[in-house]
Amino acid sequence: MGFTFDKYQKRRLISSYFSVVLSIALVLFLIGLLGMLVLNTKTISDNFKEQVVVSIYLNDTAKDVEINQLEKSLAFANYVKTTTYISKEEAADFMKKEYGEDFLDDVGYNPLQNSIDINLNAEFVTEQRLDSLSEATMEKKFVSEVRYDKDLVTLMNSNVKRISFWVLIMSSLFTIIAVLLINSSIRLSVYSKRFTIKTMQMVGATKHFIRSPFILKSVKLGIIGAIIALIGMACVLFYLDNAFKDLGLLNNRIMITGLFLGVFFLGVLISWISTYFATQRFLNLKTDQLYG
Repeated sequence: MGFTFDKYQKRRLISSYFSVVLSIALVLFLIGLLGMLVLNTKTISDNFKEQVVVSIYLNDTAKDVEINQLEKSLAFANYVKTTTYISKEEAADFMKKEYGEDFLDDVGYNPLQNSIDINLNAEFVTEQRLDSLSEATMEKKFVSEVRYDKDLVTLMNSNVKRISFWVLIMSSLFTIIAVLLINSSIRLSVYSKRFTIKTMQMVGATKHFIRSPFILKSVKLGIIGAIIALIGMACVLFYLDNAFKDLGLLNNRIMITGLFLGVFFLGVLISWISTYFATQRFLNLKTDQLYG
């Protein structure tokens, strides 16, 4: 009979530990994912901004030396990421592939223009800077037009600010909820041992002596939960990096290491603090209050 009861108590204890580890791991995993989103918000927004193309259309009378000089000056400019020269013949071939028919047969000549497509560095993709670039480029006599999607740039910059604000708000709220969830799981675990705590106290054990094994056990569970969460985060990070190579999610190793260490120590810290206050609460209760 006693052996059966001991087995039941052991299974119950293991189940309690498992639920604590699982809750810590899930919560820290979600916090880690949210942390990756917060840290990479700028990287993702910069990637979208750098996809904006500014097309500089050239007159047919433009000389090769003028085109080469303009292309080189743009390539060496600190605000330009890439430049691509597109001849009118290449543009016609692209149109033919895109629409599946040779429109030049109907027109009789190639109405398209030679152009230079440039992608700017993210910090320069604003209305003011693009307008300034357009005005400066249009001063050259062999440039006929500078074109970019102004509405897209305005919408993109507006949405990036709005999304960044709400991501920070959601991160703060979710962190608070996560702390409360982990705290609740640990308190339930300590609650199941409230009579043991009171018995130890009644035989003269000090509060520090009683708390120490509970804190040590919770910290161990917190470490296990944090390790599981970090493994999950690493899997997601490697998958996203392979799926979206242009974002370069693994480029900033210092930032990633800081995030992983932060999640690990957060799990340990929350476990320690939650266990400390949970045991303190039961240490301060009277015997008759343990049944409440």
